[in-house]
Amino acid sequence: MSNCDVDAAAHAQDVGPVKNLCAFLNAFHVYASDTKRFVETNHYCSHVSEDFRQCILYDAPGPNARLIGVEYMITPRLFETLPVEEKHYWHSHVFEVKSGMLIMPQPAGASQSAWEAAETKEMVEVVKLYGKVYHLWQTDRGDALPLGPPQLMTSFTHEGQFDFDKYVGDRDKRFGVEHKRKQALRKDIEEPKVDKNADWAWKQ
Repeated sequence: MSNCDVDAAAHAQDVGPVKNLCAFLNAFHVYASDTKRFVETNHYCSHVSEDFRQCILYDAPGPNARLIGVEYMITPRLFETLPVEEKHYWHSHVFEVKSGMLIMPQPAGASQSAWEAAETKEMVEVVKLYGKVYHLWQTDRGDALPLGPPQLMTSFTHEGQFDFDKYVGDRDKRFGVEHKRKQALRKDIEEPKVDKNADWAWKQ
């Protein structure tokens, strides 16, 4: 059985939660247990409330992409309520946003100027959020199935942590974007102060 061919014409189902997906983002996640390993990740997100978002993660944007994990995003207001040990599981989005690593790929038919304005406006909000990510499928090591325990992931926080220009540059070519242009468009986005207990993988 493939491509949802369960006699869909006769048995159309309501895939309610998926209908709430309203944002597509692309960035890179790093293994918290081994910061030399990282994976390009496509996020499909819904806004549960003004303080909470949830994302399904895939290894590609195409119809046959593999679901590799989940990410939750919360505002500083919620993050501040967490115990110190729990905060260690969460990462910031400041570098992702300001560096141009985090993008919202432009949909077909949208003008570049209008889309960039909308994307930049969204980044004003995302830059403040904290994310908690688990990957279930270690595609970077060639696993044919989602094997082993879930892997806590984190984010890059500085450009020198990996070959930024190579990997982000390769991604840019595939999506037809330029991270340096994103940097320029986002230069006036205010950088929030990141809680000292976030991004813990880089501090151990």
